[in-house]
Amino acid sequence: MAELKPNEGKNEIIEVEGVSYRRLPIKTHVITDQDKIEDVAEQYAKGMMEEGDVLFISEKCVACTQKRAIPMEEIHPRPLAKFLCKFVYKSPYGIGLSIPQTMEMALQECGTLKILFAAFCSALGKMVGKRGVFYNIAGAKARSIDGPCDCTIPPYNHYVVLGPKDPDKVSRDIKARIGFDVCVVDINDIDGVILGVSDESMSRELYAKILKDNPLGQSGQQTPMGIIRKI
Repeated sequence: MAELKPNEGKNEIIEVEGVSYRRLPIKTHVITDQDKIEDVAEQYAKGMMEEGDVLFISEKCVACTQKRAIPMEEIHPRPLAKFLCKFVYKSPYGIGLSIPQTMEMALQECGTLKILFAAFCSALGKMVGKRGVFYNIAGAKARSIDGPCDCTIPPYNHYVVLGPKDPDKVSRDIKARIGFDVCVVDINDIDGVILGVSDESMSRELYAKILKDNPLGQSGQQTPMGIIRKI
């Protein structure tokens, strides 16, 4: 059995609300739409887990198994997408909706009216120095859209990846296979959100705090899942 250890530059242990937790990333092969996420979890994680552990899985990993990764050349942005993307804040941690292709997919996923309303409210927010308004209104579907970047593992450095479908159900299905609680997470190097949990008694706020510094890493670590273990 391979030894689990933190990714380079990442802390293994974090203290939240007076309790310490280990975050143990798990390396896998490059996940594609030829994989089933339950099989991947069983293959790589089940044998590593102990009583009380929680498995956390990247939303991008789940989405790729659901055929939610789309090659850039297959996306044809409308003029509105090309216009709106010019006003999106370009984070150093990801493209987000700052290119026409990702904005086009946001329009398709969330609806044109919702994106326009979010953009309008975002403009008002910026006038008073408030950021984050766009994604608060556009919602998790828009926030979960990932664009290609140099640090992304091929072939996904030329893909747009949408958020996963029904992450709560995915979490429950994986738990049924491996026998441990599961959460599907959308985290980067500045913040994170829990998209799905295998049991509604699980605190999404708590797990977001435990994973807030992104122990999975943001580039080529090839660790799309990991274990949370209370010390």
